[in-house]
Amino acid sequence: MAGRTPYGNPVPVSDLATKILDPVLRKRAGISIGLVQSWEEIAGPRLASRSRPEKIQWPRRLHEDDPFEPAVLVIACEGMAALHLQHETGEIINRVNAFLGFTAIGRIRIVQKPVTTDKGRPKPTFRPLTAAEQTKLSSTVGLIEDDGLRASLERLGATILGERKSKTP
Repeated sequence: MAGRTPYGNPVPVSDLATKILDPVLRKRAGISIGLVQSWEEIAGPRLASRSRPEKIQWPRRLHEDDPFEPAVLVIACEGMAALHLQHETGEIINRVNAFLGFTAIGRIRIVQKPVTTDKGRPKPTFRPLTAAEQTKLSSTVGLIEDDGLRASLERLGATILGERKSKTP
């Protein structure tokens, strides 16, 4: 269970994590979690898979009367994505400013470093089920009326049984 409101209603874990992480990100990197979560919409799927916003560097104001100056958005990206990102800098600045609701970003600084994603990890392969295992699995979930639920449970069962080593006589 994720958490509960004062009235006892469940709250999604993502909402709780956002409430915890957003102030930390704002303080340490000057960036909101909303910007990080919306990066794919802002930069587009091609660039978002190879880049991520690192931080926003706000210029130091010596006095309250100093005029507002836009910040620098630091973006980490991999190899060739840096070239694509550099060509689309103006568009990304406009999209980030539109997302934030004011002219917050004036420049982008690109930092080349690996951007780790788990998307490239191959899915594990499982052994095929024996006829006896398939029959037992089908009979176990066969009484479930909802077709979608039955198919999901059958896939889950096949995955669990496929992970196990087959019993050889």
